[in-house]
Amino acid sequence: MTPAPVPTCQRRRVLLLCLGLGVVLFLWQLGVSGLVDETPPLFAASARAMAEAGDWLIPWVNGLPRYDKPPLVYWGMGLVYALPGQGWWNPLGTWAARLPSALATIGLMLALADTLLRWPQHGRRAALAALTAAVAFALSPLVLLWGRIAVSDGLFSGCLGLSLLLCWRCYAAGGRGWWWGWLWLGLAVLAKGPVAVLLLGLTQLLFGWLQGDLARLWCRLRPLPGLAITAALSLPWYGLALAVEGEPFWRSFFGYHNLQRFTAAVNNHSQPWWFFGPVLLLASLPWSPVLLLGLVQGLRGGEAWRWRPVPVAPLPPALSLQRYSACWLLAVLLFFTLAATKLPSYWLPATPAAGGLVALAAQRAQAKRWGWGWAAVSTVLLSLVMALAFAAAPLWLPLVITPEMPSLPQELLESRLLALAAACYGLAALVGAVLWWRRQPLPGLAALQVPLLLFVPLVLLPSWQLGDRLRGLPVRAMASAVRQHQTPDQPLAMVGMLKPSLHYYSRRVVIYEGAPATGLVNLADRLGRERRRGQEPSGAEQQPSVLLVIDAATAERPHWRALEPELLASSGIYRLWRLDRQRLERRAAALAAAGVRPDWQDPRPERY
Repeated sequence: MTPAPVPTCQRRRVLLLCLGLGVVLFLWQLGVSGLVDETPPLFAASARAMAEAGDWLIPWVNGLPRYDKPPLVYWGMGLVYALPGQGWWNPLGTWAARLPSALATIGLMLALADTLLRWPQHGRRAALAALTAAVAFALSPLVLLWGRIAVSDGLFSGCLGLSLLLCWRCYAAGGRGWWWGWLWLGLAVLAKGPVAVLLLGLTQLLFGWLQGDLARLWCRLRPLPGLAITAALSLPWYGLALAVEGEPFWRSFFGYHNLQRFTAAVNNHSQPWWFFGPVLLLASLPWSPVLLLGLVQGLRGGEAWRWRPVPVAPLPPALSLQRYSACWLLAVLLFFTLAATKLPSYWLPATPAAGGLVALAAQRAQAKRWGWGWAAVSTVLLSLVMALAFAAAPLWLPLVITPEMPSLPQELLESRLLALAAACYGLAALVGAVLWWRRQPLPGLAALQVPLLLFVPLVLLPSWQLGDRLRGLPVRAMASAVRQHQTPDQPLAMVGMLKPSLHYYSRRVVIYEGAPATGLVNLADRLGRERRRGQEPSGAEQQPSVLLVIDAATAERPHWRALEPELLASSGIYRLWRLDRQRLERRAAALAAAGVRPDWQDPRPERY
């Protein structure tokens, strides 16, 4: 018998509580820290340029077109950048840049909770199960990170997650509202590309096969008209971009950022085939054992595991969410395991399914206790291990080497934030153990989540701000010094540690080069030959000097130290130099004579 939906008044209270928690986790203090290098400033600068130039087709950054992602995240950021009064309410640019990720994550929290409220899976404590699922998703370390940074992953995960949830809701509701899932799929394609269609299709195929109900699933979802809706929403931008940009767009977006990332490792992101196994566990700490239990339950339909395989029975559509979530998680796992390029952020689309599996495993344990004992004990032990690791920070933290933030270990210890983190995880282990000892699986999981919710505002956000002060503030100080000292049309470069936030905060075109001698030769050659929007080639006669931001370690290399720079400003590990162009060119010529050749014109798939 299908459990009745949670009453409307109770559903509203749960959703309001989810909304409040989402605001604290993902919106509170969103704009108090600067953009995190290295990728977020590229997104933010592109979106701001869109808003200021009124060109909403192709994003540009640092004088070059940026083809890496479709435009939805840039449009979302750009609309906020277009609002007036940026200097007052958005001085660091982070409200506008991070808001799409934060809102998408909160929206996915609400959708996950609402799905469990409207279609309870086991009847008992349905409201608590819905709240616990949303919190288990939101407290994933991956979600906490990517829900607050200015990249496309959070928005993509939100759109794809809503599409997958709406497809299951359509199946459970007998086919009503079948078009909503395909609309959100179109937005997911505009957020990151055709990978959204592949992940949704693989999920439905796995679910239809395991459920033994592929024909009814096909009939209710109506994939052919659904894909037509997805194409009508997403393909116009791709067609316009291809018509305007031509081969460079095709080669970069489809060739490099989609096909080549799947078939070959790019940017040294090669990982072993089992890479996403540990990611699966780490992304759901400390309740990873409960997730594994929920995954097995979903694949088995709730039946106990047997050594001799037996046919898996089909479930009523309205009670199949755990099985659907298991197929959703496995689809992400299989697809990205097959991909040659592997990054932790690729697991983000699986985190909503993981949150649902955690809550449903605890809820199911109310009636069936198979497997719950080891999962509960393991979760408590993991919480305790994490508490002990934080408590032992004075022993291991001094061993951490952070060239960009050399004082970070000492300042973290002095702040007592890690001791507070140990208290949060220790309290989580205690309350979870007490309630699970009293045989209350779902309330025990909810109680364990409360100290970890406190961990975010008490520990995570202050630590984030400490890192920004040590890592981001010096770059912003260099950007301010550049605006103070740069003369009209004077070139600006950065060598060594390459920080796109310098471009974002200085609003200048920056020539980025590496620390080796090749970087010096490249810099001299690019000043005289490279042309990009906002940067024209010039000789030493037209521009006798160049401003250079350099880190302390790079500045000690002989080929840079020999340039006899004028020091204009310093902050943290960075220095702002004024270099004489003729001296730079003479040094470059000497290095070239010694066999160092410029390589900046060699083919590179990613430039900024």
